[in-house]
Amino acid sequence: MAYKITEDCIACGACAEGCPVDAISEGDGIYVIDADACIDCGACAEACPVGAPVAE
Repeated sequence: MAYKITEDCIACGACAEGCPVDAISEGDGIYVIDADACIDCGACAEACPVGAPVAE
């Protein structure tokens, strides 16, 4: 099950820096996770200061 970034994202980039497989990129105002590349490790959720990444 991949993670998804919610609208709570403040576009700080902490999640992308914490992703070990580079599955996160900057989207239109918020960051997005490539579900095919996501390994469901939760590093993005741990790094995010507002809890925007959630398991789908």
